[in-house]
Amino acid sequence: MTDSGRHQPALRLTRADLDALPNYVPGRSPADLARELGLPEAIKLASNEVPYGPLPGVVEAVTEAVTTSHRYPDMGVVALRDALAQRYGVDADRIATGCGSVALAEHLVRATCLPGDEVLYSWRSFEAYPIIAATSGATSVRVPNDAGHGHDLAAMAAAVTDRTRMILVCNPNNPTGTAVRRVELDRFLDAVPDDVLVVIDEAYREFVTDAEVPDGLDYLNRPNVAVLRTLSKAWGLAGLRIGWLVAQPVVAAAIRKVVTPFSTSTAAQAGALAALTQAGEMERRCALVVAERDRVTEALRKFVPDVPTSQANFVWLPLGDRAVAFGKACEARGVIVRPFAGDGVRVTIGTPTENDAFLTAAEAALT
Repeated sequence: MTDSGRHQPALRLTRADLDALPNYVPGRSPADLARELGLPEAIKLASNEVPYGPLPGVVEAVTEAVTTSHRYPDMGVVALRDALAQRYGVDADRIATGCGSVALAEHLVRATCLPGDEVLYSWRSFEAYPIIAATSGATSVRVPNDAGHGHDLAAMAAAVTDRTRMILVCNPNNPTGTAVRRVELDRFLDAVPDDVLVVIDEAYREFVTDAEVPDGLDYLNRPNVAVLRTLSKAWGLAGLRIGWLVAQPVVAAAIRKVVTPFSTSTAAQAGALAALTQAGEMERRCALVVAERDRVTEALRKFVPDVPTSQANFVWLPLGDRAVAFGKACEARGVIVRPFAGDGVRVTIGTPTENDAFLTAAEAALT
């Protein structure tokens, strides 16, 4: 390279608007933190994983599937779509699968929005929403959470314009754990124009215990509703990355058309099929999480009275400007949580021993 070449400004090879986009932040590695602190291990309560290992039969199914890893997987994911259709009572032609529900949300934006069209969602909500909107060329419209840290559906309905093409309703909401109830959702859906796709993101549906929080699948009679689910959380397949959606056949077909080819791997398909045979064990594990969620919430309210009631497998501490400092204080005691600067801290429910360690760290940080 010549001297003159060294001093020339770098060429812009990527979109300038992405510079202002925040990175998706994964949970920190517990092994790294343990090395830093000189501990035998650290506890990770930052990624909403279920702590009880794969469901019975999953490891064996995945091991067997790997023997054919030199072949491409079934791109139509036929067996899994049929299994999901049977379990949830929907037609297989209404189902699409992908690399986690977040990938399917990204495909939905691409399938519904042209540059300048609007994607509307509550904020704070799932941190991937702004990223998937921006990378599709859509415009994010963020409606602030209400005073209870949940969706303000009336304000969201009022924010719909003739440019709105898709609305994301995260229920229960990540990271606050709050949930929209049936009466609110009915009123909201009645107010949304029929040509706007409403995506009910139910990644944490299996942890819901409030009978007034509706099952999104009950709304599939509405032509403009799609439902996102995942096998990463309650079904214990976070490392295999597999999600699914249910929508009108024409919407599901469009997603199957634009989804990255072969993105649902052979191992993921096999693991999912095995996991779905273990619904009883999945429900037993969810009950353990829910019991611990309630215990942790009650304990935290002694120090942070406005911790909202969670319907997910995590709790939310609305600490505002103290969020980052609280996260660092927990890490100093070997517990990794997920702070959101200026807003709050999300803490995944782990085993009773892990939760006790977190509560000890939280009490030290908050008193």
